[in-house]
Amino acid sequence: MPTIFERIMAGEIPADIVYQDEHAVAFRDIHPQAPTHLLVVPRRAIANLEAAGEGDALLLGRVLEAARGAAAALGLTAGGYRLVLNNGRDAGQEVPHVHIHLLAGRRLGWPPG
Repeated sequence: MPTIFERIMAGEIPADIVYQDEHAVAFRDIHPQAPTHLLVVPRRAIANLEAAGEGDALLLGRVLEAARGAAAALGLTAGGYRLVLNNGRDAGQEVPHVHIHLLAGRRLGWPPG
């Protein structure tokens, strides 16, 4: 069964897509935790980092590049942004498809969580 992210990328579920390339798609989170909250998702599904194989390193790097591209497209590079990758249930991963949260638009505290 396709994940919600796969259904968004297939056009079955609407999303506010702000960046996309051949490797990844970035769209606005429907439950934002910051003024700007994007999800950056690889086009090929990988359930989590534990499921990623040695051959997935290039794709995971491309997802980081897509996050950088999305941040640039929204003019976030000067003020900064945070990237978060939750891996597993206890870390807060809700969808079994690797994805990066891009958070920006306010001063973000540390430590998170």
